[in-house]
Amino acid sequence: MQTILGANGQIAEELAKELKRNYTSDIRLVSRNPKKVNDTDTLFTANLLDSKQANEAVKGSAIAYFTLGLPMDSKMWEEQFPLIMQNVIAACKKHGAKLVFFDNTYMYPQDDAVLTEKSAFAPVGRKGEVRRKIINMLLQAMERGEVEAVICRAPEFYGPGKTQSITNTFIFDAIKANKKLKVPLSDRKLRSLIWTPDASRATALIGNTPDAYGQTWHLPIDENRLTYQQFIKLASEVYGKELDYTVVPRFVFKIGALFSKRAKELQELLPRYAHNNIFDVSKFKNHFPEFKITTYKEGMMQIKAGN
Repeated sequence: MQTILGANGQIAEELAKELKRNYTSDIRLVSRNPKKVNDTDTLFTANLLDSKQANEAVKGSAIAYFTLGLPMDSKMWEEQFPLIMQNVIAACKKHGAKLVFFDNTYMYPQDDAVLTEKSAFAPVGRKGEVRRKIINMLLQAMERGEVEAVICRAPEFYGPGKTQSITNTFIFDAIKANKKLKVPLSDRKLRSLIWTPDASRATALIGNTPDAYGQTWHLPIDENRLTYQQFIKLASEVYGKELDYTVVPRFVFKIGALFSKRAKELQELLPRYAHNNIFDVSKFKNHFPEFKITTYKEGMMQIKAGN
């Protein structure tokens, strides 16, 4: 059995589809309020903050995928993520389950440096510190031989359905609502964006590749990196209309943070938009050369069709 912990988000939903499509029909979906993705899924209600419930959620699993997300709330992250990670590691250790951890880039430096799997952590802000802490918890458990695990790391999302990201909110949601598009800080810096179904397909592939364990993997992106200016120009071609946008300067976000908790929580992520974001995926491409990566144009066409 393969188990998805935190089974309500876009990544988990696409992961469940991919596992059923290519690997197994014996899938358990775990969350506080799980819902079936495939008709053969088994649902398991659990709060992973509770060690006993986490233990039962993992019991019987050959592979457990940690895809759980929390709202953009630094205090909640600090209080809950380390405890959840501790409980999941302990459960996997007890039951001999492999652990696939779906990770983000919050702990990386927010500058122009090329980011590889060996890049040092240099988080900016509280949420980045939490990500560094829980990743180090897992790496230490791996080094001690307590758990057989693999880390799958993704940059900023864009994608269909309930994909949540700044790009989806400021660009694709705005297109759907016939509103003016927004770009944070600069439209001239190169971006690295991952198509969410690709992220899930790659995570399933890595999780079911025995020699991938014990490592960190950057998940695959379209390496034809675009600036937001180029990205919106391509979107204009796909949607068949000129899409107008405005670049939002940093001081506007600072003012917004005085009145909006969400805007305040986004502050620590803003520095990356003032720099080229070069997320290197050569390790994955060299190891899995047959993996089909969705191009930006293909992704945009799917988003348009879904709208």
